[in-house]
Amino acid sequence: MMKKLISFLFLYVFIISFGQVYEPIDTADYAQRKDFLKNFSVSTENLIKKNKTDYPGKGNEISKIYKEFEKDFEKKVKEKDFVFNSVFDSKVRSLIERLRKNNPQIPQNLKILVAKDNTPNAYCFADGTFVINMGLFNWLNNDDQLGAVISHELGHKISEHTLKTILKIIDQNQMDKMVVQSIKSTKENRNQRAFDALKNRIYKKGAENRKQEMQADSLGYVVFKSSDFKNTEFINTLKRLEDFDTISPRKLKVETYRKYFNLPNQEFKDKWLKKEDFSLYNYNNFKEKLNKDSLKSHPEIVLRINNLKKIFPELKTDVADEKPSDSYAALDKIARMEILPNFYHSEDYGVGIYTSLQFLQDQEEEKYYKNWLGKCFAKIYEARKNYNLNRYLDRVDPKNQSESYQQFLNFMWNLSLDEIKNIADYYQTEKS
Repeated sequence: MMKKLISFLFLYVFIISFGQVYEPIDTADYAQRKDFLKNFSVSTENLIKKNKTDYPGKGNEISKIYKEFEKDFEKKVKEKDFVFNSVFDSKVRSLIERLRKNNPQIPQNLKILVAKDNTPNAYCFADGTFVINMGLFNWLNNDDQLGAVISHELGHKISEHTLKTILKIIDQNQMDKMVVQSIKSTKENRNQRAFDALKNRIYKKGAENRKQEMQADSLGYVVFKSSDFKNTEFINTLKRLEDFDTISPRKLKVETYRKYFNLPNQEFKDKWLKKEDFSLYNYNNFKEKLNKDSLKSHPEIVLRINNLKKIFPELKTDVADEKPSDSYAALDKIARMEILPNFYHSEDYGVGIYTSLQFLQDQEEEKYYKNWLGKCFAKIYEARKNYNLNRYLDRVDPKNQSESYQQFLNFMWNLSLDEIKNIADYYQTEKS
């Protein structure tokens, strides 16, 4: 009864708050970030000491790798790439506790971080730090599916894949030194031999990573099915992740451009929609030297699904996704509202404009997304004025982009500096 009451109150507060214009999650969490970095530094030092004892011949190399990683990760934390004590934290912790109930092998010292990243991804560090991207809450359909992703990452942690990867890097570096000496010792085919050595290393690394992903799937599922989650949701999670595309495939209609860019002080111009002609471009002039399939660190999801069904017969029958709980549905909505703040934070202003227009086209939270349209256009204006627009806005690539996204990019590149400024000013001052 108490759980139902808490769930109802959470949903009630959520509905009341969304009656007004949504306020993005506050990242004024200096004290929490400082405390996290202090603990992260201590745990890294303890990890280095342990590995120096366990691997005396490789201790210094391990230490260098961990220190370099710590420095890079500290920068991300200081740049507010993560949110602390957010509404997502308690959900993740509750799912881990459900997994731990019948899986005592799950470490106790896990630390949770929620990243301001819209891609549905998660990863785990050697010290037990779990990073859960906010995009998972928006893309997955229920608690069980999020639990499946966490189980997969626990599979990596339990198997110590991070440490094993570091040890292989150290071994490979030693082997590469010998290869380089061999190449230097003769003048014949140096360039080809050097390229072959690089290619072999890349392929080998890709193969090892794909093997680890398969292992994490299998071990993660064992953890998952030992808990109170529905088994088939593990497969449904992989299917859901397979559908993800970095750029939303939703089509942006021409009428949408006309509606939102025909302004009182700047009429819409048909020339803005003019497309560059790529029909004469030949994209087959260059022969690929590297096999893309061998470069993938994650195996195709269909292969992962088939592998799980082969090992675990109970997964062979496909079942529809479970409906989300009220608490998950509320977090899904918050994560959806955080998509634009996250794009803005990562400086993906072009994608932010495209996504804002899609939400406006669907008549979602019009005032909120008009505001983000103005903020992103203001950044595009600054970039265009400073001659670094390429940093924030893609170029048209017919081979790898949908027609809708190509149309959008043509529109953006066709706008003049003054036209961009007028749009930015209008949507930053527009009140309706």
